[in-house]
Amino acid sequence: MAANRSSTADRRARIEQMRRAEQARERRNRVITISVSALVVAGLVGFGGYVLNKENEEQEQRQAAAKAPITDEKSWDAKKLGRNHVTKPVTYPMKPPVGGDHDQVWLNCDRDVYKKPVPERNAVHSLEHGAVWVTYNDKAPAGDVKKLEEKVGKTSYSFMSPVKEQAGAIMLSAWGKQVTVDGADDPRVDAFFSKYVQGPQTPEPGAACTNGLDPQ
Repeated sequence: MAANRSSTADRRARIEQMRRAEQARERRNRVITISVSALVVAGLVGFGGYVLNKENEEQEQRQAAAKAPITDEKSWDAKKLGRNHVTKPVTYPMKPPVGGDHDQVWLNCDRDVYKKPVPERNAVHSLEHGAVWVTYNDKAPAGDVKKLEEKVGKTSYSFMSPVKEQAGAIMLSAWGKQVTVDGADDPRVDAFFSKYVQGPQTPEPGAACTNGLDPQ
């Protein structure tokens, strides 16, 4: 009987020991889980703060670029350009045109790169919708043309086409605005896009740049 009682006591002691060991493991696991979770949350908060700060800085840079004047930019009085829809040919006082009477159908201008000249009346309608038009002639270096094609291909409300008769090798146009740049890496390219893609000069902001004329 004494031996049985001793064996029973030993089993109870071992069970109690295992139970305490299991509780200790559970406490350690909880501490580890809480610690890891806290580190993960701290990391996410830190990363989120970094991303937010970076986005804020980029937004501030875009806003600064949009407010800064662009060197050698030409401007026309928007009120004098005219905005009537016409079906007859229009003689524009500048090449390429930056506004004026135009066709009732706009040219597709959602990252569209045209390899051939486009109808001016339709292109002007796209400018009215807030698009930037990149143009070049035979004097433009092929490397610059390729870089600009890539930029336009990534930017909604922009389009590109050759204009053989224009004075500058590479020109950028928006409604009432135009500048001749030295090349694709000219800082005025990014400044012009930042300022005038759906910029304050836009007579019809938010109007469509798709489902229009596709001359290709």
